[in-house]
Amino acid sequence: MSGWDEGAVYYSDQAQFPHGGGGAAGGGGDGENGGVSRHVILRKFKEFIRNFPDKSQPNVFPYREALVENQNYLVVNLSDLLSYERDQTLPELLRQNPADYLPLFETAAVEVLASLRSRIAGESGEMEEPEIGEVQILLRSEQDSMSMRSLGAQYISKLVKVSGIVIAASRTKAKATYVTLLCKNCKNVKIVPCRPGLGGAIVPRSCDHVPQVGEEPCPIDPWVVVPDKSKYVDQQTLKLQENPEDVPTGELPRNMLLSIDRHLVQTIVPGTRLTIMGIYSIFQASNSSTSHKGAVAVRQPYIRVVGLEETNEANSRGPANFTVDEKEEFMKFASDSNAYDKICAKVAPSIFGHVDVKKAVTCLLFGGSRKFLPDGVRLRGDINVLLLGDPSTAKSQFLKFVEKTAPVAVYTSGKGSSAAGLTASVIRDNSSREFYLEGGAMVLADGGVVCIDEFDKMRPEDRVAIHEAMEQQTISIAKAGITTVLNSRTSVLAAANPPSGRYDDLKTAQDNIDLQTTILSRFDLIFIVKDIRKYDQDKNIASHIIKVHASAEASRDDTRTMKEYNWLKRYIQYCKANCHPRLSDSAASMLQESYVKIRQDMRRQSNETGEATAIPITVRQLEAIVRLSEALARMRLSQVANEDHVKEAIRLFNTSTMDAARSGISQHINVTPEMANEIKQAEVQIKRRMGIGSHISERRLIDDLTRMGMNESIVRRALIIMHQRDEVEYKRERRVILRKA
Repeated sequence: MSGWDEGAVYYSDQAQFPHGGGGAAGGGGDGENGGVSRHVILRKFKEFIRNFPDKSQPNVFPYREALVENQNYLVVNLSDLLSYERDQTLPELLRQNPADYLPLFETAAVEVLASLRSRIAGESGEMEEPEIGEVQILLRSEQDSMSMRSLGAQYISKLVKVSGIVIAASRTKAKATYVTLLCKNCKNVKIVPCRPGLGGAIVPRSCDHVPQVGEEPCPIDPWVVVPDKSKYVDQQTLKLQENPEDVPTGELPRNMLLSIDRHLVQTIVPGTRLTIMGIYSIFQASNSSTSHKGAVAVRQPYIRVVGLEETNEANSRGPANFTVDEKEEFMKFASDSNAYDKICAKVAPSIFGHVDVKKAVTCLLFGGSRKFLPDGVRLRGDINVLLLGDPSTAKSQFLKFVEKTAPVAVYTSGKGSSAAGLTASVIRDNSSREFYLEGGAMVLADGGVVCIDEFDKMRPEDRVAIHEAMEQQTISIAKAGITTVLNSRTSVLAAANPPSGRYDDLKTAQDNIDLQTTILSRFDLIFIVKDIRKYDQDKNIASHIIKVHASAEASRDDTRTMKEYNWLKRYIQYCKANCHPRLSDSAASMLQESYVKIRQDMRRQSNETGEATAIPITVRQLEAIVRLSEALARMRLSQVANEDHVKEAIRLFNTSTMDAARSGISQHINVTPEMANEIKQAEVQIKRRMGIGSHISERRLIDDLTRMGMNESIVRRALIIMHQRDEVEYKRERRVILRKA
């Protein structure tokens, strides 16, 4: 691998070092005794790979064995290098001059591998040395990752560690490591090493061939690149964006260009959360803006990746290392009989009442178990919740709380979100003119929660885009020649208002819940949140809100509330990582009987009213109760969901989705004779006002009849009854059509 990192990436040494003493251009960066020190360092690297011991097992050398098993790359932990090297020369050199000493490390790995490999029989029958390819060294570190915003000029050509979300990935390109040049005049061949990352090769201006007597001398710039004879490696560029939770309020998220090569290529898809080790480098952008034209010293930063690790969904903010004290505290808390109530009390403490909604949000934060069937089918474990109801019932406050508390969360509003913004968009790169994918909110929140406010204000075609993400937990893209599937293993917490703004008890459930059954069946729990006017309740809410406002400043400075936030977040992470409950046999049979009973009740109700329920009760709702039971078991760190968990899950389901399905008025309402007479008169007036087949907006029809002295609620009820008898029909935008009798 000699030459992979030769050449100065970031400066012209004539200007900065007129006496030829600097940086990578100085042949190793060690001045006159560079050769000796490089030889010593090479020997030290080889000793480390050969002799680093495994602390748990004697006479086991992990790096030596890893190299024999996988001859393409070797993952090296910098903490091992620190513990092995007493004077700590090697880790410090790798941190300060990684571009110089990483190729040396790779050369050491190749030489160690050659000495470990036994000879093989060649074609002639003689024993020959085996051919050794290149070995890529991938670095890993235990230190905390730094913020993308703190990367400045002082880190150029240093080793840095950054975490974020990959939002775009380019196609794979071939990057030359050595370029073969041919002189047009004398056919002299020269091999020039390329600068690594996004740097190019420095082609000499003149040929070094000495012309003979009578021979024509070579002109200036005589070299032609011979692509077939050059050496190449795979290269890919990624775009890494800051984690949404790390972006300061009011700021736009920053992103950084990454360059990965060789065995790291095509291992990452957009939406993946990464922690990367890399060399902070700079390059001359080809499409630099007109303001920088001619500015030779201005360069664009990027990171050349030399090691990466994916952060999985359970510990999304980097590797979650729980201390022994934390684990003991979590186990002790989970064994408490009131653990469920205590956790629910920590959920949105500033909101008064709404006990069942808080319990549902708690289940959503913990989630059920994801299952993989033998035939490759994946069953989701994430719980989706819809809050539907009156304004000022703290729906958005619940969403904001979940955004702060969930380990991974993205908050978005329905009106400001498009289908591409929620799922994924295909964007054309300005410089290369090729298309690449950028993940949307559902992809960025992979392994977490998406909070969608104003869900009813979304355009229907945009709402349809998240159907697949909510049930199959994938997003399929087939645009601009890119066909791929992205993961979106997210829970959805949505808040919506009824079409008229407030929940109207005089309307049926269909009119109040103006969403398609296809999207409603994907929600595990649907809560109708009403603003009920009761003297005692209003008094309690008023005193609670005044107390919250009065103690707001004091609680802001209180560190205890912040500790509780962080404790709940850590507990959720621990439960998700270490507990994957399953239903017990007795709980499963109990759940089966309950589901059959619920279906029978809904069938009876639809037979009585003569119309289907607004919220369908399907097998998805059975799976929803299973997920709720597993989430309740996970809160207690129990590996088995028992009958008590199933009972609580069924109770939550009945108080939310079943109540929503039964809400609104039906035909069998207690109607007084006077009211029945008024409804009949209203029906006559409606038929007079409208001709058969003509259509009119519902609002205009009601306004016309109220001007004639009729009560609005009576007119609405007459329309509902006529609709149930199929005498009138509703079209889009609530337009009423009178049908033939």
